Amino acid sequence: MVMSKQSQLKEKIKEQYEKIAIDGNTNSCCMPSNGCCNTSKVILTPFESSKAIGYDSDKLRTIPESSILGVGCGNPTRFGDVGEGDTVVDVGSGAGIDAFLAANVVGASGKVIGIDMTTAMLQKARENAEKHGYKNVEFREGDIERKIPVDNDSVDVVLSNCVINLTTNKENTFREIYRILKPHRKGRMVISDLITSKEMDPSEVNESNWCSCIDGALTKENYIQSIKNAGFDHIEILDKKPYMELDSEKKNQEKRLIRSISIRALKP
Repeated sequence: MVMSKQSQLKEKIKEQYEKIAIDGNTNSCCMPSNGCCNTSKVILTPFESSKAIGYDSDKLRTIPESSILGVGCGNPTRFGDVGEGDTVVDVGSGAGIDAFLAANVVGASGKVIGIDMTTAMLQKARENAEKHGYKNVEFREGDIERKIPVDNDSVDVVLSNCVINLTTNKENTFREIYRILKPHRKGRMVISDLITSKEMDPSEVNESNWCSCIDGALTKENYIQSIKNAGFDHIEILDKKPYMELDSEKKNQEKRLIRSISIRALKP
């Protein structure tokens, strides 16, 4: 059977993030040393990369060191208003950095669920949780643009860091997030992601660039519209900063500007 373009991209993403989980190879992924906040182009450690995109160094020292991979483009936990007793879902949880940070806040009366589709990432996150005695965190396998394995109307906060741009159907992803959040503006989504000044034509998409969180990026207008189409309201841009500038491969075409953005939205 011939794989669709979407399926090929998904397999390539899995392959790339399996490598990151196993050997720490972050040369082709979202991370500061590949363009965000790192004008010197000096290769940063995962801890330094995380600090560069807005994580607090003291808080990072309270979670498992191996959960800090240095991938991402922002710090959604900074804006999440996570409280004690909350139920939190981390969409695209990787090795668990945001899940563990949230777990430290929600306490024994709360719960954090990390969702990832990469087997090695899930294994790494589960080992971190067991080794460091996290009883209020669990990690589940799931494809976030198809079905997030969490009950309807059950979650206070959904977090995500530079993951939704990797999906091929962002509106479906936002609909799934909407489904699991509590209604009547009790549930909120707080995400960091990448946007672009110009979207790629599907025929010109490069798989490696998609896996690097670049070719799958939407314009700010289309990104916000996808969130609105999923049903959210009270959409607020919390932070925006430069990420990278890309020269066009075609003569006389303008450069593509990539920016990181943090957004909060509520479920009515």
